[in-house]
Amino acid sequence: MTAERSRLSNRGRPLSGPLGRRLLAAFVLVALSSVAVLTIAALVATNRGLASVQQAQRQQITQRVAAAAGTAYAEAGNWTGAQLAQAAAVADGAGARLVVLGTDGGMVWPGRGMGSMSGMHTSSGTVMEAPVTAAGQRVGTVRLAFPTRASGGRDVAWSWIGSASLVALIAALLASAYVAGRLARPLVALATATRRFAAGDRTARAAVSAPGELGEVAHAFDTMAEEVVRVERVRRQLAADVAHELRTPLAALQAGLEELRDGLRPADPHRLAALHDQTLRLGRVVEDLADLSAAEAAALSLHPVDVDLAAVARAALAAQQPQLDAAALTVTAELDRPVPVRADPDRLHQAITNLLANATRYCRSGDQVHVRARVEPAGGALLTVADTGPGIPAEELPHAFERLFRGRDARHIAGSGIGLAVVRELISAQGGAVALESPPGGGLTVTIRLPARRPAAAG
Repeated sequence: MTAERSRLSNRGRPLSGPLGRRLLAAFVLVALSSVAVLTIAALVATNRGLASVQQAQRQQITQRVAAAAGTAYAEAGNWTGAQLAQAAAVADGAGARLVVLGTDGGMVWPGRGMGSMSGMHTSSGTVMEAPVTAAGQRVGTVRLAFPTRASGGRDVAWSWIGSASLVALIAALLASAYVAGRLARPLVALATATRRFAAGDRTARAAVSAPGELGEVAHAFDTMAEEVVRVERVRRQLAADVAHELRTPLAALQAGLEELRDGLRPADPHRLAALHDQTLRLGRVVEDLADLSAAEAAALSLHPVDVDLAAVARAALAAQQPQLDAAALTVTAELDRPVPVRADPDRLHQAITNLLANATRYCRSGDQVHVRARVEPAGGALLTVADTGPGIPAEELPHAFERLFRGRDARHIAGSGIGLAVVRELISAQGGAVALESPPGGGLTVTIRLPARRPAAAG
């Protein structure tokens, strides 16, 4: 009970179950991986972009400093009198250290004898160089040592990327939790309904609305449960009907045998014949039930061959002719033309025999029975058994194929009411269909439709 209660309580919290937790963990892992990859890619791209822009800016500053130095050299005619203050101001504005070299490699700014430039790249950061020209000739070189320091643009870009990554991660976690819940909730409900149904609760249903295949699975389970309930109800009704059908002849047999045993009645032929009739009735009920069981399993024991439906109908009619004559029925047939079908001849013979037996049982003396077989123009085979008997009332016609259904005249007519159910099972198992038609004026027409056999190609 504790485990069942925990399962029921988890139905409202799908993420608390193992499936919900696993789905959530999988989605979170994917979300974290995606956000991490995108963040790293954005940082690398931003860093490279900013570095490229910074490099271009420093190159432009170096060119400007070289141009200012060249102007100062042209005005003075040499490096000794050149006024390099403007060039130095441009370099200072960019935060760079300026060094001007002459053509011989000697330092002319900030002055000779101030040390070599060796190691300038490593000690001062990035070093940019540009030639100094005057009157179209190279007169020296400028070197700018830019310090290595964090860029404000890079700091701003990284802060935005970090904030966006955090927001994306939170959104991914929320979406993962929502999707995991949407996926786990129908499965949890379906598992709970399945356990309840297996425990005997026939009212258990998933009753969930889910997208796609999950919704289809839940709907299929509910449909299956409804069908199981319907089949169980039919079986209980069948068992009750069979018990009712067997109870009457058994009670009559028991009473008659007790009378004979106690000597209350003599064992004359009339009394023995009455008891024999009850045994025949019992035998008919048992035989009909066996036929119905065999018909329901006909798909497992069918032996379809190429057969002439008209020939099978003629054989069944010849076998039932004595019973039809005894019932004083007039029989006509249109079975001269071959009607090729692919079916089991024994099962067809059994189905047609049941229809003729029903006509014998229900028709009145002097009624007519007409049997006809033909090929449909659209492809297919038809067999009709029509009689002029009392027919079936319109309100009873939808129930004619139900087991043990004999209608309102059941007390006055022998039989178990299984014949038409057997016919439908036998024909349906062979890919055919059975239809009933009973007009208000009386009469019944049973139509069997089977797929026609395709004629074999020549040669």
